[in-house]
Formats: sequence, structure tokens, C-alpha cells
Amino acid sequence: MDSILNPWPWYISGPLIALVMALLLYFGKTFGMSSNLRTLCAIGGAGKYADFFKFKWKNQIWNLTVVAGAIIGGYIATQYLSNDSITELNKKTITELQIMGFKNPGETLVPDEMYHVDVLKTPKGLMLLIIGGLLVGFGTRYAGGCTSGHAITGLSSLQKPSLIAVIGFFIGGLLMTNFILPLIF
Repeated sequence: MDSILNPWPWYISGPLIALVMALLLYFGKTFGMSSNLRTLCAIGGAGKYADFFKFKWKNQIWNLTVVAGAIIGGYIATQYLSNDSITELNKKTITELQIMGFKNPGETLVPDEMYHVDVLKTPKGLMLLIIGGLLVGFGTRYAGGCTSGHAITGLSSLQKPSLIAVIGFFIGGLLMTNFILPLIF
């Protein structure tokens, strides 16, 4: 039973992702979380305030299955398919994170120092949430999609703009991790 609680190996999850992408391509559909959020905003009436949300959202309602799947799948994964094993981090990474103030790097899925609800009660935590949210929103809009849309759908359909966006995501992630994060913590 313990083997079912570990993450699915690449040879199961990879072909499943490929199968879903092949079906989406066959039916002329695209995948990405930002598309789903745009649809949700349009349903909520955001088109009254911004032209970006003025589109025939009823044609995109199928996209909301991704949102439902992420919520339901996340619940199933955390409640039934997870174990309490810690993330195996490089010893140098652990030392660097501890120097930055992270108490137990790798022992939880996300660090409490950044993601615990109490962080929102601090000015630093609130500013990180607001600025980070604005940057993610701006970046998603500027890049014409999110990481899942470009990296999964865009690359699988051989779109050059998605390749450029994914390279940009990696460069941004490296810059954030190696230069900006140490300044924040």
C-alpha cells in the first residue's frame, strides 16, 4: 500500500499527460489555468470593466473542468495518495535555506515561513503576497498565458512563442531563486 502513496512515476504520469494533450489537440482545445481564470472572471461580469473579459465565455465553459479537476485532484492527492515523507533536498540547499531563516527546509511541501496563514499578518508577508500576485498576473497576461498553458499545451503543439515563454520562465525562476529570494529573506 505504501507504493501507492508515493508520487506516480514518470512512466505513468507522463503518458497520461501526453494522452490528455493528444485529445485536446485532436478536438482543437487548449489547456492552461489562466484561460480558466479568465473564463471565471467573464462569468462574474468582469467584461463590464475590461475588454479583455468580453468574449463568448460559454464556448469556453468546458475549461472549468480543469479548475474542478485541480481542486478535486488536489484533495484526493493530499488526502489519499500522499505520505509523510519529506522532500529530499541537497545538503547545500538545506544549509542555504537555513541561513535565510527557513527552519525545516524540505520537511513540508511548502515552507511555513512563506505560506502559513500567519505570514499574512506581517507587513512583509502581505507585501510579498500582493507584489507576487501582481507580478504573476502581469507576467501571465504579458506572456499570453501561464506556465501550464505554455509548457504543456504550447510546447506539445510546437508553438515558438511558448518555447520562448518557457525559457523566460526558467530564467526568471533562476534569477528569483539565486538573487532575489536571498535579498527578501
